[in-house]
Amino acid sequence: MRDLLIEKMYEITKKPYQKFFKKGTPWNITPSELIQYNQDSLGFHLGCFLLKYNFQMQPKLEDHDVIHVLTNTSVSVPEEIAMQFFLLGNGKKSAYLFMVITIGTIFYPTQIKQFIKNFNRGKSAHRIHDLDFQKMLVIPIKTIQTTFNIK
Repeated sequence: MRDLLIEKMYEITKKPYQKFFKKGTPWNITPSELIQYNQDSLGFHLGCFLLKYNFQMQPKLEDHDVIHVLTNTSVSVPEEIAMQFFLLGNGKKSAYLFMVITIGTIFYPTQIKQFIKNFNRGKSAHRIHDLDFQKMLVIPIKTIQTTFNIK
C-alpha cells in the first residue's frame, strides 16, 4: 500500500517538477536508438535499462535514468529512495530530493541502513549529479564509474 501511495505522489508531482524546476532541452532519443551505441557505452546500457523496464525517457528527466544505470539501482520504491540518498551524499540539494528522502524515511524505517549506505556511496563518489550525461552517452560505462568512483 505504501508503494502505491508513493508512486501516486510521484505521478502527481512529476509534471509540475518537469515544467517548473527542470531546465534544459529534452534529449529526443528513443531506447531503440540508444541500443545502437557500442555495447560498452553508457548509451547502450541506458537503452537496455529502459527496455528492461519498458520505460520511455521522460522529457527533462533523462538524468534520473542515467543515475539508475551508473549506480546499478533498480526501480522499486525503496531503491528509488536509496538512489535519492546517493544523490544527497553526492551533493545534490533540491526540494524534491528532500521531500522524497523525508517521506521515504518515514514510510520505510526498516530500510534506513540501506539508505545510509547509499548516502555514503554518494559521498565517496565524485560529483556526478550535475554532469551533462547526454554528451557522455558514447563513453564506456566502466570508464565513467571508475573516473567518478561510483561503486
